[in-house]
Amino acid sequence: MESGSVPHPPAEGQESVWDYPRPAIAEPTSRLIEVVFAGTLIASTRRAVRTLETSHPPCYYLPREDVRIECLVERAAAGTVCEWKGVARYFDVVVGERCAEAAAWSYPSPSATFRVLRDHIAFYPRMMEACRVDGEIARAQEGAFYGGWITDDLAGPFKGPEGTRGW
Repeated sequence: MESGSVPHPPAEGQESVWDYPRPAIAEPTSRLIEVVFAGTLIASTRRAVRTLETSHPPCYYLPREDVRIECLVERAAAGTVCEWKGVARYFDVVVGERCAEAAAWSYPSPSATFRVLRDHIAFYPRMMEACRVDGEIARAQEGAFYGGWITDDLAGPFKGPEGTRGW
């Protein structure tokens, strides 16, 4: 491990992001996942999928049926490529006069390993009013590119801050 990437010992009831696998995996969760923007609950589900990767907090993908799709506007610009998941497409989140550009994304044709993400949408917590896991407001993973949700039941350190790129 690089200097500074020493895992924090998890407290009782915590899981360490350093125990997550690499390459990443996706798994279903029954936790209540909610997204609020501009005072509006735009997504709520107990049928999310979370992606797990060494040193990263989980990223939650919500089924399209549990997202207020009328609040999403697909961006025309090309998406990004994840080495494991495939090509991502981005959405602006719009409620009334408020717009968060490229604040949500999906994988319309994910790789075979991540096919469970098809028809699911993820949100950047730093761009939303609140992203909640079982009622707890998640903190955003640092770094403009990362979309992880940090909750009190996770032990880090977390990839994202300056100096963690090589983790």
